[in-house]
Amino acid sequence: MAAAEAEDGQLSPRASLSHGKPLHPGTANRQISFMDERRGKTPPKRSSRGRRSVSQSSTDSYSSASYSGSSSEEDDVSPREKHQTNAKGFSDFCVKNIRQAAFGRREIEIAEQEMPGLMALRKRASGDKPLQGAKIAGCTHLTAQAAVLIETLVACGASVRWCACNIYSTQNEVAAALAEAGYPIFAWRGETEDDFWWCIEKSISNEGWQPNMILDDGGDLTHVMFKKHPHMFGMIKGIVEESVTGVHRLYQLSKSGKLTVPAMNVNDSVTKQKFDNLYSCRESVLDALKRTTDIMFGGKHVVVCGYGEVGKGCCSALRGLGAIVCVTEIDPICALQASMEGFKVVTLNEVIRQVDVVITASGNKNVVTRDHLDRMKTGCVVCNMGHSNTEIDVDSLRTPELTWEKVRSQVDHVLWPDGKRIILLAEGRLVNLSCSSVPSFVVSITAATQALALIELFNAPAGRYKQDVYLLPKKMDEYVASLHLPAFDAHLTELSDEQARYLGIGKAGPFKPNYYRY
Repeated sequence: MAAAEAEDGQLSPRASLSHGKPLHPGTANRQISFMDERRGKTPPKRSSRGRRSVSQSSTDSYSSASYSGSSSEEDDVSPREKHQTNAKGFSDFCVKNIRQAAFGRREIEIAEQEMPGLMALRKRASGDKPLQGAKIAGCTHLTAQAAVLIETLVACGASVRWCACNIYSTQNEVAAALAEAGYPIFAWRGETEDDFWWCIEKSISNEGWQPNMILDDGGDLTHVMFKKHPHMFGMIKGIVEESVTGVHRLYQLSKSGKLTVPAMNVNDSVTKQKFDNLYSCRESVLDALKRTTDIMFGGKHVVVCGYGEVGKGCCSALRGLGAIVCVTEIDPICALQASMEGFKVVTLNEVIRQVDVVITASGNKNVVTRDHLDRMKTGCVVCNMGHSNTEIDVDSLRTPELTWEKVRSQVDHVLWPDGKRIILLAEGRLVNLSCSSVPSFVVSITAATQALALIELFNAPAGRYKQDVYLLPKKMDEYVASLHLPAFDAHLTELSDEQARYLGIGKAGPFKPNYYRY
């Protein structure tokens, strides 16, 4: 379903994916407003204070009588108000607490052991430095796995500045470890709306440093640079984007003729769709739900909204634990796939009063509306596995007649006047990265794909890529897969000359045409 376009060809701020109507009247003129659509209502800004030291203790105020504003455990002192330096006096960063660096470094080392493909790429590429001269502005989930990617890019010759694409997915200790290593990192868990955009600005602009490459997850950094720093945007050599949301924005720019640089759509590469989206979600959705709710899935009625690769992974995992799973879909092909796998395809209205768990995985908006929420039975768990938090209408729950109770970090009870309560996870944000973590091995596949896309765009001769959006070449997809096969002691069969001629392909690949559906 195509998104609404603004007059300038951009995806309109607060635009509905179906109707293009603003979510909140009177706010459409804000210069940067995608975050309200993706992350819900803007938390209240902190009062102005002087800069504090890193040793100041934190407090967590919360009132159970009304909406709390956030379920995160926020320090009362913003990292922006602290003066921090690493052991070498470096201060071009903003993280929660630099003293957590040692702990974060150990987490990064654990991730490295489970990311063999990316580490192999680092070893192979660090000699000839294919990213020498690249200045990469990055906006991704700031996790241990992302740290391995960042340090791989630096080992390949790049310089970086980095921020987080989600206000709740940052691992503070990992951000501290990267800052301690001397990287300009601007991210912490529980950022406010204002913090989020401030961090993006800090990752873009710095005296004496101007990015020439973008690695984005969601399109927010690309959007800010396009809207606020057009002179910088025009000097970018390439953009690599890995999310449905960000890719959609790039196609909107391309369609309107305003995309002035080549971009690589990593989200639709085989190694992203068939591994990260499917296998990562198959494992991480259960981890997130178990950690937050301690729920037993045997016999529970679960509805998964969307049967793309993410939905397929979620359904497979939930059925494996004995849950009774049904699916909602708009696409007849995906619906037929779900049916052939034995899942009942329904509309949400048919089952909303009976289900125990609702999981959105569609990439759309307002999939779960206030009307649905009103009709859910008490104790229903509601969460989102899509990249953006537009799928659940969380804003509709921030009203005086409903009470929010914080249960634990990223877990809220929302209480109705009659005593009914639902359990909302991560305020509708990406539940696996907000409430748990994802398997490092699968992230290694995606991260290697991102690194290769950056190398390809940065080193491509003039004219190879126009001002358009491209899929990752199939040969690179196959190379990424080959980097990970040794971990399984897998041995590929080699074609004979006769077999290669018969199939009409090279002995070294690529082995499938671009239209092949894995």
